[in-house]
Amino acid sequence: MKTCLECDQSFSGRADKKFCSDMCRNAYNNKLNSDQYNVVRNTNNQLRRNRRILEEVCPEDKQKTTRSTLVAKGFDFNLMTSQRVTQKGSVYYFVYDYGYLELDNDFFLVVKDNRNTP
Repeated sequence: MKTCLECDQSFSGRADKKFCSDMCRNAYNNKLNSDQYNVVRNTNNQLRRNRRILEEVCPEDKQKTTRSTLVAKGFDFNLMTSQRVTQKGSVYYFVYDYGYLELDNDFFLVVKDNRNTP
């Protein structure tokens, strides 16, 4: 007889079986991975929020805005999905298909990347 890793009940079965049921196996693995998934979930939520903010600020292909406008809407400048350096050396930070370029005096140029749009 073996003991279930989740509920500590005795059970029988294959030699390598660790859980008495699928429910116990799922509960055990959900507890085991919950901390990791919270970090991923929170990061993805903030990335989606950043994208929505950029989309709201830039209804066309290009738009200027200020840092204070983005911060007031909840934008997190620490999270991005990619960055691109232009031939002139300017760095665009992208959140999925929306990017921003820091200009002078806390202004930003927000752009939409239409390369992957059908």
